[in-house]
Amino acid sequence: MIFRIIGRVSSILISLLVVSVAIFLILELLPGDPAAILLGTSAQEDTLQALRQQMGLDRPMIVRYAEWAGGILHGDFGLSTIYHVPVSSLIVDRLTVTAPLALMAILLAAITGVGCGAIAAADRGRNFDRVTRAVSQIGLAIPNFWLGLLFIFLFALKLQWFPAGDFPGWSSGVAACLKSLFLPALALACPLAAVLFRVSRAATLEVIRTDFVRMALAKGVPRPRILWRHALPNAMQPILTVLGLQIAVLVGGAILVESVFNLPGMGQLVLNAMMQRDFVVIRDLALLLSGFVIIVNGGIDLVQLAIDPRQRREG
Repeated sequence: MIFRIIGRVSSILISLLVVSVAIFLILELLPGDPAAILLGTSAQEDTLQALRQQMGLDRPMIVRYAEWAGGILHGDFGLSTIYHVPVSSLIVDRLTVTAPLALMAILLAAITGVGCGAIAAADRGRNFDRVTRAVSQIGLAIPNFWLGLLFIFLFALKLQWFPAGDFPGWSSGVAACLKSLFLPALALACPLAAVLFRVSRAATLEVIRTDFVRMALAKGVPRPRILWRHALPNAMQPILTVLGLQIAVLVGGAILVESVFNLPGMGQLVLNAMMQRDFVVIRDLALLLSGFVIIVNGGIDLVQLAIDPRQRREG
């Protein structure tokens, strides 16, 4: 088993290396002079040359990549060309909004999607199963940013239960911050919950049809105990796999949802960096978001290896 863990960790590290090289090359091979793009066509040549030296464009490409990758390993993300502050400080400030938003969305999606999927599998063919399948189909069809607009109109403007946008800051209190994050988290969670519902329902149905569940029913074990203690834990492997794959979709959706709700998170930072052509921030954010997806998927693989006795026996 130790060799399988080493193999998974090695694949994560190799994937991070390949992604970092790809991101660096894509930004390097873009047409145009980054200094001229930032300063405009009317800038003087000496000013352009000074900015090129500041951005390190006068050094060979391999040297620039080595300096960038080495700085990332030491926690130095460089200096933003537009904001003139360390990129790491920008990221930390925005993560205080995006991290709890993503965590709330994942928790809402996991609790509702997996829970309703397991109950629908146990109640297959009946009213709850039919209703939840229809609702999940709607959740798959509606984009999360459109759901965000709908939630603003219904819960913020009409019912006035939640704020329509903005983030008050953690200094205003945890309750106020969580209240402002609930609607965007719900908009992110709905499509993810629909996917998890369908996967958990199918996986739980497959486990329910196995011999050990029939044996437990024959022995008189209560159905809720069979469902939550035996069937659902044995169905978690495909659910965790799909959850890991959906993390990338969640990250992409967070950019749009944060813009809809005017949240000062990573989404707005990405959009501002792209609009202002801050190549340093774009490069660091692309690596950070890609690395997050790779590490989460690799971590889920390790969790599956720990909870699945079949994989441990193969190891």
